[in-house]
Amino acid sequence: MKNHTSSLNSKSKFLILGCGFSGNFFAKKIRELGYTALTSSRSDKKDPHSFVFNSENGIVPNKKIFDGVTHILSCIPPDKNGNDPVLKCLKNQLKSLSLEWVGYLSTTGVYGNTKGNWVSEIDEPNPFQKRSHKRLNCEKEWIESGLPVQIFRLPGIYGPGRSTFEAIENKKIRVISKKNQVFSRIHVADITNAIIYLLQNKNSLKFYQIINIADDEPCSQLEVIQYCYDLLGLAMPKPILFDDAKEELSPIAQSFWMENRRVSNKLLCETLGYKLIYKNYKKGLKNCYLNN
Repeated sequence: MKNHTSSLNSKSKFLILGCGFSGNFFAKKIRELGYTALTSSRSDKKDPHSFVFNSENGIVPNKKIFDGVTHILSCIPPDKNGNDPVLKCLKNQLKSLSLEWVGYLSTTGVYGNTKGNWVSEIDEPNPFQKRSHKRLNCEKEWIESGLPVQIFRLPGIYGPGRSTFEAIENKKIRVISKKNQVFSRIHVADITNAIIYLLQNKNSLKFYQIINIADDEPCSQLEVIQYCYDLLGLAMPKPILFDDAKEELSPIAQSFWMENRRVSNKLLCETLGYKLIYKNYKKGLKNCYLNN
């Protein structure tokens, strides 16, 4: 695919669609750098940077919102039918703009279960969960849209206000052990900073349409929980074996444990040269602890 993007400049204007945890963090950083960032919300807010977009109710943004937009980041998940809500409602509008770049936040769930083996962008997706099939379908919709899209596949996302510390404090933590089970994860700051790095340096970097953003050290959930208890100076409860705990888990929680993979970040960090802020869960969780 031809590289349509260009370096950020003073006229860069971002629309962030689906402004949850990752989208809000990205918007805040973009504004700190001096660029305009407007964020979507399902209902009206008193925030001058916010606009209403609710695909379920057919509420689309006022056309004035799109004036001068150069960059779009979509964080909106698939609809119940597995289609992309943004493209369903706004595709023609977006194609009428002079967009330099469109980012789409996807999931490493599209790789499916690799039984603990490493996966990279050259591996064929093999989604196991229904929700991951839907994500892969949305990726294909974006790629086929003709827009200058770049897809970011993300593992478990955490950061200040959304980490294991909150689960411990809210007494919603489940200390579960499953032999040889590992997960990949990424601090929200590295999602934002990796994307900004690529945008700021893309004139000198080869364009890749699909990029994993993950830290260097996949590990067990038990290691993460133990580290958090240690930082808090508390004793971790005795772990429960997964086979003994699974009947009490919700279907979503169960599905979390049914896949086992290590996500490679070599394309992002070695080929493209991005330097992680939080290379592993210890560095990332220490940041969460200090900002708790």
